[in-house]
Formats: sequence, structure tokens, C-alpha cells
Amino acid sequence: MNIGRIGLLLVPMLCAAPSAAQDTVPAAQALLEQFDELYRSTGTAARIEIKIERPKKVRTMQMRSWSQGEDKALVVIDAPARDAGTATLRVGSNLWNYLPKISRTIRVPPALMMGAWMGSDLTNDDLVRESSYAHDYSVAGISPSEEPPGWQVDLAAKPEVPGLWERVEVVFERTERLPILARYYDRKGRLSRTMRLEEIKKIGGRLIPTRIVIVPEREEGRRTVMTYLHVEFDVELDESLFSLAQLERRR
Repeated sequence: MNIGRIGLLLVPMLCAAPSAAQDTVPAAQALLEQFDELYRSTGTAARIEIKIERPKKVRTMQMRSWSQGEDKALVVIDAPARDAGTATLRVGSNLWNYLPKISRTIRVPPALMMGAWMGSDLTNDDLVRESSYAHDYSVAGISPSEEPPGWQVDLAAKPEVPGLWERVEVVFERTERLPILARYYDRKGRLSRTMRLEEIKKIGGRLIPTRIVIVPEREEGRRTVMTYLHVEFDVELDESLFSLAQLERRR
């Protein structure tokens, strides 16, 4: 082989080297912890719109949410009028729903965390983020993803933790390592739904997806779109906000 031909072979190799170095396999656990902490802070306040799309109708809800650290969250529906005042409170592993129409507070057991919230494709767990991707699931593997491009982390539910998906696949984009897609599998190993995290914006000094689209499998014309209209991080919140007394005082 002559020197000119060797030079031609070396050029693409040298060009490819920096790209390969930049594409080092990330630590799966670090990605999952980042996912868990996306919307968490010492005090987070948000206004959210949820659009529930069905083949024959579309229903839209406006709500406010507050959370404190990892274990406290409160969500209150403001509109439409027929649902106004409905609230969900989480403190630690305890979850309650307040229903103003019947003036009752109902505790949601851990086994029902995967239950649908307010007729949407969101689960109770989605709403208050009780489970942890980093701690409640075991990492089964990490590999490059082509569609969408990024890194895919495969998760398996820990058998001792109730109310989890059997298996989850989360895809993180390569630049900021933010989650952009998640696939959830039921106890029979079937794909149950797909979640897309879109419209990444910088808010309060951090990058977050501001639009989350959940599409259930085997159900034509159904999806739920959750949009963050406004978010504030590290705000001061009164501890009493996350109490049953405050929840029931809304009567």
C-alpha cells in the first residue's frame, strides 16, 4: 500500500476520533437521578394545563401544583367549574384525593398508584411523582438509541416496591442528557403507553421539558397532554400547605 493511500485511510479515522470521545457512555444512575430531580426543589410552584383527548371529545383542565423536596406535593384543580376544588395531596408514601362534590377525602393505597387520575392517561404516580426511577427500579442496561437519537436506559421494577410498571425504557438526548421519551410495560410485558417530553426551555436556571404527551397503546385517538404554563423553583412554601387539615379546609 502506498503512502498516499495510507493518508486517505487515516483522515476519516482522525476525524472520527473526537466524536467518539464526546459520545462516551454516560452513567445510567446519574441520568435517572437527573430525571427524578427535573421539577424538584426546596419549593416548586407551577400552573399546569392538562388536555385529555378522546375520539369524540377533548377536555381541558387548569390546575396549580406545589411540591417540597422529594416527599410532599399538592395539586388543586381550578377549572373547569365542575372539577374546581378537587385536590390531590401526597406526604411521604401517603396519597389522598379530596372530592368537593361529596365533601370527602379518600386515601389512595399504594397498589392504586398506577390508577388513572381524573379520567386522563396520567397515573396518580405521574401527578405527584411518588416513585423514583433511580431508587425503585433496577438498571437492566444502557445502549445507544437511534429513534429518537440518544441513550436508552432499560429499567426493571424492584419486586419489593409496590405500584410500579414492570419495565420502563427511558431515552435521554445526547447533549444535555435530558429525558425525551419513556416507554412503560405492564405485568404481562406488553407496551402500555409512551410518554414524550417536549419543548425544552430554560426556566429558573434549569432546562426542563415543558410539554409531556402520554399516548396509551391499543387505544385509538386517545392521548393526554400536560403543559407547564408557569414554573418557579426554590420558593418558600408554608409547611401547613401539605396537610390534611388544609386539604379538607377547602370545603
